[in-house]
Amino acid sequence: MDVAEVSGVPPWVADHLREEGIESLYPPQAEAVEAGVTDGDSLVASIPTASGKTLIAQLAMLSAVERGGKALYIVPLRALASEKREEFSAFEAHGVSIGVSTGNYEDSGEWLSEKDIIVATSEKVDSLVRNGAPWVRDLDCVVSDEVHLVNDPNRGPTLEVTLAKLRRINPNLQVVALSATVGNAETMAEWLDAELIDSTWRPIELKTGVQYGQALHFGDGSQRELRVESNEKPTEAIVRDTLAEEGSTLVFVNSRRNAEGAARRLANTSRKGLDADERERLTELAEEIRGVSDTETSDDLADCVEKGAAFHHAGCSSQHRSIVEDAFRARLIKVVCATPTLAAGVNTPSRRVVVRDWRRYSGEAGGMQPLSVLEVHQMMGRAGRPGRDPYGEALLLANSHDELEELLDRYVWAEPEPVESKLAREPSMRTHLLATIASGFADSRGALLEFLDQTLYATQYRRGPEGSDNLERIVDSTLEYLERNGFVDRDGTIEATNLGHTVSRLYLDPMSAAEIIDGLEAAGAQSPTSMGLYHLVSRTPDMYELYLRSGDREKYTMLAYERESEFLGDMPSEFEEGRFEDWLSALKTARMLEDWASEVDEGEIAERYGVGPGDIRGKVDTAEWLLGAAESLAGELGLDSVRAVAEARKRVQHGVGEELIDLAGVRGVGRKRARRLHDAGIETRSELREADKAVVLAALRGREKTAENVLEAAGHRDPDMDGIEPDPTAISEPDDEREEVTAESARPDQSNLGDF
Repeated sequence: MDVAEVSGVPPWVADHLREEGIESLYPPQAEAVEAGVTDGDSLVASIPTASGKTLIAQLAMLSAVERGGKALYIVPLRALASEKREEFSAFEAHGVSIGVSTGNYEDSGEWLSEKDIIVATSEKVDSLVRNGAPWVRDLDCVVSDEVHLVNDPNRGPTLEVTLAKLRRINPNLQVVALSATVGNAETMAEWLDAELIDSTWRPIELKTGVQYGQALHFGDGSQRELRVESNEKPTEAIVRDTLAEEGSTLVFVNSRRNAEGAARRLANTSRKGLDADERERLTELAEEIRGVSDTETSDDLADCVEKGAAFHHAGCSSQHRSIVEDAFRARLIKVVCATPTLAAGVNTPSRRVVVRDWRRYSGEAGGMQPLSVLEVHQMMGRAGRPGRDPYGEALLLANSHDELEELLDRYVWAEPEPVESKLAREPSMRTHLLATIASGFADSRGALLEFLDQTLYATQYRRGPEGSDNLERIVDSTLEYLERNGFVDRDGTIEATNLGHTVSRLYLDPMSAAEIIDGLEAAGAQSPTSMGLYHLVSRTPDMYELYLRSGDREKYTMLAYERESEFLGDMPSEFEEGRFEDWLSALKTARMLEDWASEVDEGEIAERYGVGPGDIRGKVDTAEWLLGAAESLAGELGLDSVRAVAEARKRVQHGVGEELIDLAGVRGVGRKRARRLHDAGIETRSELREADKAVVLAALRGREKTAENVLEAAGHRDPDMDGIEPDPTAISEPDDEREEVTAESARPDQSNLGDF
């Protein structure tokens, strides 16, 4: 189908596509148009990666805008939201406005009402619905990217309930659901009342198989020789062979440690495939990576990148991951070793994909478990980029002939497992039932069951009496919990209490809210310490605690008894094995937050707790959100701890002691610059506003542009640094010569009433 034949879209679309090099639609895209995707009809598109899913979404959204409507594009990850924002920004030249919303769960996003296309994560959309964003009722088209993630036990229920609510708000809503790996696409189409496009067509060939011995054994029965030298591992041989064809390799492994170790080894192979220009560009890129954070992870990643390799996992900072993804897409980095998080939607295609580890540790199973077919196929789909690669190859690795046969049977020839709703899990049900009641979707038990009838869970499980009974049983027990904790009232009708509305608006798991409320009430009139508050939020279900490593139990048991008076709530007995272990894990997490808020160096924190910069940032962001929620709950209940909670939140937000909170809040300052300014005698935002520019320049290490930006943000009347020389008397000693800061050494200067 020629692009000019597509009806329903704005007149400029055909010329725009031709400028992008698209003269005609791929077969699945043409099928989608024929199925009515540009006429407002709902569609489930189950087609391989690189087969044009995004263009199907764009045609649907642009046709909705052409009809005078508004479109929403739901993504699973913040990183993917940024990627799609950049991709869709090309439409702005034609008068189509784009908005992105991913943070602040209390924001109603009213500014988005002016946007034609909105990109947001499923959690953000859910919070917008809870907070009554008025423009949600104006939606004509919703695209759900990577819809197979409804199968995820943690995030899936949010996507499922959000789609059900949007369809309830807008009965004529067009839903376009996209995925490369849905084993039961017919069920998904039935749930969404949608047409189904189920295709295996790809613009370039994808061959999947297994490496064993000296050959690649493909699923179609063909073989290809690939020599593994005596000094090589199979993955090294595959990377070497791919580089010989000027291709890139994406290697999936099962842990962060394995990702880093594999990248270090493969860097010795990738560096042999670099030319002089690439070496120079990679050296510059490595310096940029080292500048992101002062951690061992940053240095290790930079060392690999200099040789054309990289690792990618959740312990890396978001900046690290973004740099690696961009350089890999540009084929500057030749090989990336990643945990499966990279398979979750971010656009990182390569010539070859190697699934090195097909087993992963499972805490529930207590050992190594095979990956699902769906997950492995998602990884394999990253192989091959149209217009760049002549083909794509995806390979698993076998150590024996029996394993070769097993991998062909288990993954290469197998269909993905059916996507299954996880809504009936207790944490999901209590969160979403409260939100459903608080946002006015249901005011009785019958109305709740009627709403839940619109979910995937109902489509899959509620047809027989057993499924119906199970759902009603879960609803009844959840309502009882919500009523017992004061979140809902049941007196003929079901209504959210003021507290229940607050909990829903804050996007909290009700169990987290109950834990926080109990802890704050236990403090009574005594002002809680920062450690007590960090520990309180760390033991909620919304915080993923740090694991206890070997030797940690004894260390944190001693610390628990030393700091017992600060805990908000009774510490469990050591004989309550499970509860005590959880208490110590929360204490370890709280201790890390305390170090961060006491200005301990980021690299030292990473080493001390065995985490990466991404983990630190993730824990800090979660703690800031939970402490903000605790502040709102304390205010709602009229508790005396509001001020202490606010201070703990600001300290963890900026990673500073109490005396630096004001300074660190100035845009562009941050924890290290705040300390330097304070040491130079500038202690508050108002003092910075009136400060001697020579002193500021000295404190900021002579960086003129940085000093100008900081002074402008503070409201200085003349931030221009032209002709200004740093005041030598204001320069403090270098950071690495300062006495190391620890939580203990900082605490006497940061005392509050709760310490006495």
